[in-house]
Amino acid sequence: MIQGTFGNEVQLFFEIELITADGLNLSVNAMLDTGFTGFMAISKQDLDSLDWSFIRQEELRTAQGEARFYIYLGKVPLDGQEYEIPVYAGDEITEVLLGSEWLKILPLVVNYQAGILTLG
Repeated sequence: MIQGTFGNEVQLFFEIELITADGLNLSVNAMLDTGFTGFMAISKQDLDSLDWSFIRQEELRTAQGEARFYIYLGKVPLDGQEYEIPVYAGDEITEVLLGSEWLKILPLVVNYQAGILTLG
């Protein structure tokens, strides 16, 4: 289970690690975005330092309209397990996003009044 924090505008943030192609773990803050149906989205610029394998391109509908994303195979240790997941990369993404696909395999507990936020 990982503990999260609440942002100023009630965003849900989790500190996670990304595993580079060289096996290094990089800590990042990721925001949970339940409107995003994949596992993870990241800025194309930030992705370059991870050296993950390119899979394909895909057009997706976003809140701003249609956009082209590049999909890479990423590695993420989460809740004591290492996951290989498709990661969507695009120039329009400003921060690391965790999508709702995680909620199919990990429980999310949110209680704003008690200050409780956990994933896993």
